[in-house]
Amino acid sequence: MKKHNILETAENVLRIEADSISALINRLDENFEKTVACLIGIKGKVILTGMGKSGIIARKISSTLASTGTPSFFMHPAEASHGDLGVISPEDAVIVLSNSGNTKEIVSILPAIKLIGAKIIGFSGNKNSQLAMLSDYFFDVSVAQEACPYNIAPTASTTVQLAIGDALAVCLLKERNFLEEDFAKLHPGGSIGKKFLKVADIMHKGEEVPLVKDSALLKDAIIEMNFKRLGLTGVVDENMNLCGIVVDGDLRRALTYSLNIIDKPVSEVMTKNPKIILKDALAAVALQKMEELKITSLFAVESENDNRPAGVIHIHDIVKAGII
Repeated sequence: MKKHNILETAENVLRIEADSISALINRLDENFEKTVACLIGIKGKVILTGMGKSGIIARKISSTLASTGTPSFFMHPAEASHGDLGVISPEDAVIVLSNSGNTKEIVSILPAIKLIGAKIIGFSGNKNSQLAMLSDYFFDVSVAQEACPYNIAPTASTTVQLAIGDALAVCLLKERNFLEEDFAKLHPGGSIGKKFLKVADIMHKGEEVPLVKDSALLKDAIIEMNFKRLGLTGVVDENMNLCGIVVDGDLRRALTYSLNIIDKPVSEVMTKNPKIILKDALAAVALQKMEELKITSLFAVESENDNRPAGVIHIHDIVKAGII
C-alpha cells in the first residue's frame, strides 16, 4: 500500500474547505439580509438546533451569538420532541442546521415549531429538502465535496455551517451597535473584561477609605493610616471635599524638620491638591496615571464637579484584578 503524503493531504483538506467557504460569498443575497432583519426584529430568543456534527456547530454558533449581544441557546432536537419544545415561544426564532435537510429528528419537530409560531431559519446543503420547504428563511450551505477522501465524513459541510454562523453573528453585532465595552460586560472573567474594569469596580470604598478632617491633628492622621493600612489618608474639609492627602513620604519629610510632629495640624503637613481620578474612569487609566506620577495610590472622586472622595485605588488592587 502506497504511503500517503501527509502535507499533501492536509493542504488538500484546507483547499477544499477554503473553496467551500469562498463559494458561499456568491450566494449572499437579499434573503440573507432578510434573515438578519428577522433576527433583529424578534422580541424573544434565538434558538439553535441540529443533530450530530451539525448539532455541535449549532452549539458553537449559539455561544457566539450569546456572547455578542443576541440572547441564544442550543436545543437538542431529540429532547425537543420529548417536551423541550416548551421553551419556544411565538416571539422566538429557531435556526436549524442539517446538511441533508431531511434528518428524522429535525423534520419531526418542524411542524410543531410552525404551530407555536416561531420563525424557522434553515441552513442546509439540500435546497429540495423538507427543512428548505418548511423554513421561513433558508440559506444554501451546500458544498461541492467533503474534504474526506470518501466524501462521507462531515468536514467541508460543517466548516461552511460554522462560517455562515459567524457571518450572521457579526452582522447582528454590527446591526445592534454592539461595542467592545458591551462585549467586555459579557466576559468579566476574561482579559477583555479586565481591560474595561472601572476604578469603581475595584477601589476601596465606604469604611475602608482612610479620611480625616482638615481640623485634625497629625496624630489622628497617623492612627487612620495605621488602621486602614493603605499607606495614606485623605484630608477633607467641612463639606467633605478632598483638599489634601497625607502619605508616608509626608511624615518622613515632616520628621526632618521636627521630631515632635504628632500634635501638628494635619493641614501643615498634608500635600494640597492631591492627584485624583474619576471613579468612572477605567482602572487601566488609573494605572497609567500612577506610572506617570510614580505613585501607588489615587483617590477617586465622584465627578469632575464633585470633589468628594468616593474611594481610593491602590496599585495592589489593580494587580489583584489581573489588569497587569
